[in-house]
Amino acid sequence: MSWRVVVIHNTAKLDLKLNYLVVRSEMNTTKIHISEIAVLLIESTSVSLTAGLLAELTRQKVKVIFCDAQRNPSSELVSYYGSHDTSNKIRSQIQWQSSTKEAIWTEIVREKIRQQRQFLSERGKEKEAELLSEYIQEVQWYDETNREGHAAKVYFNALFGMDFSRSQDNNINAALNYGYSIILSAFNREITSNGYLTQLGLYHNNMFNQFNLGSDLMEPFRILVDRMVCSMQLDEFEHHEKMKLVDLLNQEIFMEGKHYIIMNAIKRYVKSVFDALNDSDIALLTFYSVYEL
Repeated sequence: MSWRVVVIHNTAKLDLKLNYLVVRSEMNTTKIHISEIAVLLIESTSVSLTAGLLAELTRQKVKVIFCDAQRNPSSELVSYYGSHDTSNKIRSQIQWQSSTKEAIWTEIVREKIRQQRQFLSERGKEKEAELLSEYIQEVQWYDETNREGHAAKVYFNALFGMDFSRSQDNNINAALNYGYSIILSAFNREITSNGYLTQLGLYHNNMFNQFNLGSDLMEPFRILVDRMVCSMQLDEFEHHEKMKLVDLLNQEIFMEGKHYIIMNAIKRYVKSVFDALNDSDIALLTFYSVYEL
């Protein structure tokens, strides 16, 4: 099972040799077996890669993320075919029942607000946590009254102050956006690996967003990023801080009474969503916990 998150942050040449990723820099040469790699993050724009390596990374379902000149994730490598029966999976995806998609989105919203409430309670924000408890009870079918949006405003103001806005240009938002992009990439990897299209979402349907489904499924996992950002000193947001967020995928959480690293928990959760969609049974959904139950 792949588990490594490999980050290339200096000038290097990457190629393929005997199923190993070979990283050649001015100082040394490093080899990593591709079967061990879950995510390859190309942080520097002065990295060159061979087409043969990219083809093999795609074949072995390694998520490759490319960064811009500011070292922020800007794009990723997405394969055309993630499964041997992709055509059948896409037909199933197109035929998913609207009622099931709406029911699953409703549960995802509730779970996201539950995770937000728990985190606020841990931080001693009992008044705001109680308000989110009320929002959970008020969530209607398909979140028609937008309890998610109302909860988000209360939640972020409680964490970062009443003057905070997600549209501001500051280190907190830079860290949040960076962490969310890493989580989204992990979800896109699992969606395509299972043979489905990331463009066709349950709720998100922006014609310019090619990752609508990933944007849907990742919502409860955003709080894991929020937890880490709140624990960081963000006088600056540079390489060290970014690597902490990349390493988030290797942290442990709990699911179904078992320990999972977040990368594998995402895999299990995504599968449960697809099982629920294909069987029209939301009881198959499996969510995580930050504590052992």
